[in-house]
Amino acid sequence: MAEQQGGPPRFSVVPGAAVHRSLEGRRAEVVDLVEDAYRRHGEGGTVNPPSYFLRFPDRPTARIIALPASVGGTDDADGVDGIKWISSFPSNLERGIPRASAVLLLNDPATGYPYACLEGSIISAVRTAASAAAAARRIAAGRGSTPRRIGFFGTGLIARFIQEYLAELAWDVDEYHAFDLSGDYASSFARQVLEPTGRPVRVHTSAEDLVRSCDLVVFATTAAVPHVNDPDWFSHNPLVLHVSLRDLGTDVILDSVNIVDDVEHVLKADTSVHLAEQRTGNRDFLHGTLYDVLTGGLTAPADRTVVFSPFGLGILDLVVGAHVHRTAVAAGEAVAVDGFFHELDRHQSAGAS
Repeated sequence: MAEQQGGPPRFSVVPGAAVHRSLEGRRAEVVDLVEDAYRRHGEGGTVNPPSYFLRFPDRPTARIIALPASVGGTDDADGVDGIKWISSFPSNLERGIPRASAVLLLNDPATGYPYACLEGSIISAVRTAASAAAAARRIAAGRGSTPRRIGFFGTGLIARFIQEYLAELAWDVDEYHAFDLSGDYASSFARQVLEPTGRPVRVHTSAEDLVRSCDLVVFATTAAVPHVNDPDWFSHNPLVLHVSLRDLGTDVILDSVNIVDDVEHVLKADTSVHLAEQRTGNRDFLHGTLYDVLTGGLTAPADRTVVFSPFGLGILDLVVGAHVHRTAVAAGEAVAVDGFFHELDRHQSAGAS
């Protein structure tokens, strides 16, 4: 919560470079923060309404998503409200700039005043990676062994962040694998991200070969519709981090143990599990949530494919963003905007009476 003295909290901006510095070297701490947020969510200590998708008739491939959320409240020292506003404009790649951009606004639970605006794309990538790492850590523990052959299906920015956060788990990995529709992307990812681990790395030209070669598969693509449809590819029962949500066909989903972050959130927008619900007319194929795993209500089996499908909750952005803000303020890297809120004095006499 922002500090305040008799008025609204001081408003500040945390630019991208400061966000990066606030998170660098704190991956283990961030994984624990995200895991704690999932516990709070499962215990009813959060508010996480549905995301809102702003779409454009003249730009059908573009969208901007609003993710409002609240963690804790006025009686919680770490309470924070806020919203992430994240855009995805694929045509940006032709302009030589990243596809996605985002800002995160943090609001003071006591007054409702926003007290920080943070560059949000790094926070969004980090919370996604930390979520994947937290799930992988707990699900793998329940299966009795840690993955030794890790593969990345899709090798963009999110895959890089996920690898960095998986590395925090200190697993004894034998080898890494990579596949991308762009062979150049896959080779670059292998060279820049995987080879520095010192483990053997294999770049695949076949999606099937990658899946069959790994006991943990990270799907981090930009796929809009399912394209991996054969359950036999998964006959060796890997753990699948289905971060991009739309890669797996319904036959694969229905043949797997399915764990999600939030049932109501993930069963929408034609995600793979949403399509499975439409096909079956029920939700029986969902075995539980990550909260169930964290609290011992669900133990993922070792003898079936286990798929974790996280829709991505705004509460995760908030807890990571609040952590970034505290760190940036302490380091003197939050840029204060004095006078951002205007004409506050006209209420001072009424408030004092």
